[in-house]
Amino acid sequence: MSSQGLAAFLRRRREELRPEDVSAEATLPPGRRARRTPGLRREEVAALAQVSVSYYERLEQARAPRPSPQVLAALARALHLTEAERDHLARLAGQVLPSENGGAPEHVPEDAQQLLGRLDGIPAYIVNDRQDIVAWNAAAAALITDFSRLTPDERNVTHMSTRFRATLCTGAPGSESDFSQQAAAQLRAASVRHPTDNVLAELINEFAAHDPDFASSWRNHTVRPTPSVRKNLHHPTVGELEIDRHILSLPGSDFSLVMYTAEAGSPSAAALKGL
Repeated sequence: MSSQGLAAFLRRRREELRPEDVSAEATLPPGRRARRTPGLRREEVAALAQVSVSYYERLEQARAPRPSPQVLAALARALHLTEAERDHLARLAGQVLPSENGGAPEHVPEDAQQLLGRLDGIPAYIVNDRQDIVAWNAAAAALITDFSRLTPDERNVTHMSTRFRATLCTGAPGSESDFSQQAAAQLRAASVRHPTDNVLAELINEFAAHDPDFASSWRNHTVRPTPSVRKNLHHPTVGELEIDRHILSLPGSDFSLVMYTAEAGSPSAAALKGL
């Protein structure tokens, strides 16, 4: 159980939830003092989750014993957590066992490799929990870079965005924030699944040191995935591109499939086919 992580996560989610977000059927306890911040008070979350105020306060102070699955479910409902956040909450509370090998998986499932090869003309690659690019198709190499020429350490989405920028595409100014927030959510969830992965911990520290947006999202305990992000890119061969970056989790594994598509019939779609 990560008492400090659980406390910080609960506190952040409580501070983000507004009184007007609470269902009309739910009754918040009357306030004993003026509301200094827009988020819910601890006693309000305790009432919504039907736990004692003192117990909830101890949870946010990292002094409470491990909460039961029933309490976690009640807290998740009270805080309006998404499925990803519910899973993260459970892992922080030690209710889900971390990966046995302690690190990122090494072998890409065969069916995932086959799917990657069938995405003809759609740039795509597969990443593990560390965001290492472990497999890719020809279209992805044509759009981004020849991954085969990179060392395994360089073939990492985080490294490529911070210290290693030898890619064919460059993003539009101001688009880095969306990527940083997405990376923080993915690596935050991965750090709970693999608490003993020192390589992952070093990667997170490096990204936080180089990217203020990532550091801010990390402090906010962001774990909500962003399955699709629109990006404006410039490619030296095909010019300006407006494409969508999709992330699909591969069931039964710690791998994800990342694809780049463009709106059907658009100039960007025609450009992707010409790569």
